[in-house]
Amino acid sequence: MAGVSTYDLTGKRVFVAGHRGMVGSAVVRRLASENCIVLTADRRELDLTREEPTLKWLEANRPEVVVHAAAKVGGIAANNNLPVDFLCDNLALELSVIRASHMVGVQRLLFLGSSCIYPKHAKQPIAESELLTGPLEPTNEWYAIAKIAGLKMCQAFRRQYGDDFISVMPTNLYGRGDNYHPDHSHVPAALIRRFHEAKLAKAPSVAVWGTGTPLREFLNVEDFADACVFLLKNYSSDLPINVGSGDELSIADFAAAVADVVGYEGKLIFDASKPDGTPRKLLDSSRVRELGWAPKTPLSVGLAVAYADFLEMGGRNMRVGVQA
Repeated sequence: MAGVSTYDLTGKRVFVAGHRGMVGSAVVRRLASENCIVLTADRRELDLTREEPTLKWLEANRPEVVVHAAAKVGGIAANNNLPVDFLCDNLALELSVIRASHMVGVQRLLFLGSSCIYPKHAKQPIAESELLTGPLEPTNEWYAIAKIAGLKMCQAFRRQYGDDFISVMPTNLYGRGDNYHPDHSHVPAALIRRFHEAKLAKAPSVAVWGTGTPLREFLNVEDFADACVFLLKNYSSDLPINVGSGDELSIADFAAAVADVVGYEGKLIFDASKPDGTPRKLLDSSRVRELGWAPKTPLSVGLAVAYADFLEMGGRNMRVGVQA
């Protein structure tokens, strides 16, 4: 199969950019079972949007591998309200980390993309070849354009310099370390928080954005971190590669599953005046499956772990800004 590669992480210095975010922290946990040296840098120590200090840090620490999981992320409301932030912050991160990685001779770089790079009405399930074949979903096009630029940046460095930089496109993620900010969270975290608060308040109903009809797939972040490590060791290509669960369900059914895990027994009311986003988004993950990777975490199990994590943090993980 095209893209098959073998890379040994043993003894390698691996820099995880964005180690405090949901994905970055999961990658750090997963790398603990590899015989490698994990490097991280706190935002107070290093602003990854600035190329000069990023380059100096990489020169001083000399990682052989970089996992670029740093990003400004958020749900529909945040993307709608902060288009400049989502476009400019992510472009700055990508230019800084990817170009500096090239300059210090990083052997492998994994860039974390997003399934929102694909057109709103892409053929389903969405194959990697659907990229740039149609208009994007308007509610998150700023973030999508930035992520497309990062993907293309990795392709450009491969083409011009032969750098072994790869791009991985995850489906909707959930799990430990998610962001529960009321205005900046994704669907899983937003629903966990909302149903938990409604349970405590004994609220008879909870409003959920949209009609509840859009179809989505959800992947536990621990499974995605495992896929990232697998691909670092087994994949090398200028083609992006999708990573999804392969299972899709409606937002209404997903909301009901979250409510069940949280223990909220009230009524779910769907607010059709709010945007639905893309009507259907199921990734074609056949290429990563052919390489030998598959997810392991059932949705009910993953949601239970996510809710326990929320309770352990007391809902305090409410970030605004770049995950780094």
